[in-house]
Formats: sequence, C-alpha cells, structure tokens
Amino acid sequence: MAKYKICVLGAGGWGTTLAILLHKKGNKVSLWEKFSDYAKVLNEKRENPKFLPGIKIPQDISIHSDIRLSLDGAEVIVIAVPSFAVEEISQRLVQEKLEKGIFLVSVSKGLNLDSKKRLSEIIQEKLGKGNLAVLSGPSHAEEVSREIPTSVVAASQSLECAEIVQRLFMTEKFRVYTSSDMTGVELGGALKNIVALAAGISDGLGFGDNTKAALLTRGIVEIRKLGVALGAASATFNGLSGIGDLIATCISPYSRNRRLGEEIGQGKTLKQVLAGTEMVVEGVNTSRAAYELSRKLGIEMPITAEVQAVLFEGKSPRQAVKDLMTRRAKPEKE
Repeated sequence: MAKYKICVLGAGGWGTTLAILLHKKGNKVSLWEKFSDYAKVLNEKRENPKFLPGIKIPQDISIHSDIRLSLDGAEVIVIAVPSFAVEEISQRLVQEKLEKGIFLVSVSKGLNLDSKKRLSEIIQEKLGKGNLAVLSGPSHAEEVSREIPTSVVAASQSLECAEIVQRLFMTEKFRVYTSSDMTGVELGGALKNIVALAAGISDGLGFGDNTKAALLTRGIVEIRKLGVALGAASATFNGLSGIGDLIATCISPYSRNRRLGEEIGQGKTLKQVLAGTEMVVEGVNTSRAAYELSRKLGIEMPITAEVQAVLFEGKSPRQAVKDLMTRRAKPEKE
C-alpha cells in the first residue's frame, strides 16, 4: 500500500505507540511533544519514560516540540492530545494553513467540557469536514506497543476515508474495522470512562464480580441512551467502541479511570488522586459533561449522576452505591 508522511500530535503513551506502529509499516513519522524539555528527553533516551516505559522509539522517528517542524510535508495528521487540548490544537492547525486533502485522524477520547461537543465536532468546526476519521476501541497503549493482538474501529462520514485509515493502521496484531457512525464510535470511547470510574470505586470499596458485572451491563444502557439521543446508531454500542472498550477499561490494571476510581473508593479525594498523577484521566471531565448533557436532554443516567456527585459534590462512595441500589423498582428494559 501507499506510504505516507505522518505527523502524530501528542507524545503521550497512545501517541507514541501509534507513531511506532505507523513507522513499522514503512511510513515516515514525526512525533510532536508540546514541552521542549520533555521532547529533549524523548530524543536522548529514545523512550517515553513517563507514559510508555520500556518501549524503544526508533531512531528515524523525528521528535520535535516545534509543531511546524513536525507538520512539515505531512499527508496524515494523527491528533493524540488530551481532550481538553483538542480545540487549541485544531486552532493551531488552522493557523498552519494545511494543504487540501490531508487526512486527519482523531484518537483522543472525551467530550469538550465547555461545549459538551464531541472532539470530532470541535475539529470539524475549525478545519471543515474534509478527510476526518476517528479511531477508537479497546486499545491500551501498554499492550498495543508490545504487539498484543488488538481490534479497533475507524469511523468516518466518508467510507473512502475510513477504508484508507483502516489500511494505514492495520497490521497482523492490530486489526481495524470500519464504521460510518462517527457519533457512536466517538461517544462509546468517551462515555465508557465514566463507568470505569464507577468500576474502580467498586474495587476500592472491596466489592466483587457481581457488582462490576452490574455496573458494566447497566453502564452500557446509559451510554446507549445518551448516544442514540445524540444521533448515534444503537447497534454501534454492541461493538468494539461500545461494550468492547467498556470491558477493557473497567477491568484492566492499565486503566487510568478504573485506577482513579479505586483510589476514590479507598478514601482519597479527587484532588488528592489527581495531584499524584501526570496522566490525564479523561473520565473526570467527561462525567461532568455527560451529566450536564443528560439533564439537558432529560435522560436518566443514574451511574453517571452518582459518579459526578462523588467526584465533584463530596458524596460518600458508599452512599452513592446505596442510592443506586435502592432506586425505584423497574423492568430491566428500562
């Protein structure tokens, strides 16, 4: 297949992993790290000690903190920055006056806290619809970087764009499916982090498999309700970016969201947990955004409501569990 000049924006664990994957496929890859001091560390160590320790970065992946150097000649841009930075980076791309025909791939997961919009909507508002795809699914960087078999979904409003992104990323160990439901694929990847926070709180409280199974099962109901209300296809949430990503994020020791929830369940405050990590925990802001969206749309999302109450209103995790368990009796289909 054709080889591309690719710029990966964001040198966290996921951005670094995808840069290595795309390089191994014969593409010319540059990796952009916002902070010059850390870009120097990456260049000197050829490893990402903070976010992906133990994985070597090939010498011919160029690493820059100057975004113009990273973008120079790029035919594909992979947006792998935290959700809160997507609007800023999209505006920067506008300033760089990108060539027409460039492919944009968003691999960030979350919602914009201020506007409550999906990240692809933010990108499209700044850069136009163009060749834009989102890549999502159960894909911890720690496993993909070690070539553990993984499957994800590339979604785009353009089938041609989705298929190009599918071919671009697909390997023997990284299987990519296509979808036309950008809304569903993106929301599945964002909203599952809320349920993972709840699953972590359950772990921290010392609960067992029964509790977690209930959270996952009722959690996907909440995700589907909000997703369908926002224009997603219901069936999308049965797939990799829905139940697949939900399972991985709620059970994995690599999951930042599950881990943060666990510490909350053990008695720490949100402020204390966040002070102890340099990694972005996307479910925190997403829980607030999703809760506000659910209220605006009149959609009942009890797990989401309790998570945001624990995180932002000081509610006791045990009281949140009690309130979930003692809600009015109802048929399961609701």
